[in-house]
Amino acid sequence: MQYQTLPQLNEKVSKVCLGTMTWGQQNSESDAHEQMDLALSEGVNFWDTAEMYPSPPDKDKQGDTERFMGTWFQKTKQRDKVILASKISPMDFLRDGQTRFNAAHISSAIDSNLERLQTDYIDIYQLHWPERQTNYFSQLGYTEAMAAQSLDDLTPFLETIQALNDEIKKGRIRAYGLSNDTAWGLMRYLWEAENNGLIAPITVQNPYSLLNRVYEVGMAEIAHRENVGLLAYSPLGFGVLSGKYLDGKRPAGARLTMYDRFARYTNKEALSATAQYAKIADEAGLDMAQMALAFVNSRSFVTSNIIGATTTEQLQSNIDSINLTLSTEVLAAIEAVHTQHPNPSP
Repeated sequence: MQYQTLPQLNEKVSKVCLGTMTWGQQNSESDAHEQMDLALSEGVNFWDTAEMYPSPPDKDKQGDTERFMGTWFQKTKQRDKVILASKISPMDFLRDGQTRFNAAHISSAIDSNLERLQTDYIDIYQLHWPERQTNYFSQLGYTEAMAAQSLDDLTPFLETIQALNDEIKKGRIRAYGLSNDTAWGLMRYLWEAENNGLIAPITVQNPYSLLNRVYEVGMAEIAHRENVGLLAYSPLGFGVLSGKYLDGKRPAGARLTMYDRFARYTNKEALSATAQYAKIADEAGLDMAQMALAFVNSRSFVTSNIIGATTTEQLQSNIDSINLTLSTEVLAAIEAVHTQHPNPSP
């Protein structure tokens, strides 16, 4: 395993991070425990979850992912071996549909996170997506409707930062980060923290893959200049970059077979790009999924690459991507496809 130093906490975290959002939908509790056993045995010490999980969101299953993790911590007594990240989610079925990033809601959410996880602290606590309406979740452009929204109706940035700093002082979280946020959002958090003598966010969890390199436009420089690491999610585009959906295939039990709501990575341009990436992998004698993950692993602004799987075999293969270094020829071929099909799945 390779490790990166987590900005500001001075912790060594694995370059690949265990993603968990299928636990409770596609994976049982025993499946989840097997994945945690395997991940830790392979040196994957960084794990990510959220109060909303599993995904797709389901009010009746909400929190099961954290519960599965909690029973593993209780059974194995190895909480201290893991750098744990979780999230507060502004989902309409949480806290009576009034979820805000204010002190009361952050405190209430963390109460529940800790109870389900059977731990007394979370290493990185993330804001799952912004309260404000902006261009995330497949929205590349910034619209007039987004611009018309007043920030006066939302939780002030400073109030959120103060609430998270209070939780750090209490020892219930060690640091905090953002997720699905923009360059403006990240810089606003950094500015408010610096100007008020408060601890700033240390990570951003945003999508990044061969099909979505939007992070490189603006956000990557912030990661470098401000020492805020990217936790890259969906590095395989919901499995599309494994090649298993090529030519219209829909394998039984696969995510896009089970759930038709996830069309982000299967539009015409994305499928065309995916077919070309598959050709690059085939000609280089590479496993396509490992090639896609190795590309993300190689980016200097990536602190950790969040890999998820529904089987231990998939998880092992994804972890093994850390041992793959892409040749200059493969990287050049990837750039050629990206130039032809830039960011088809924002």
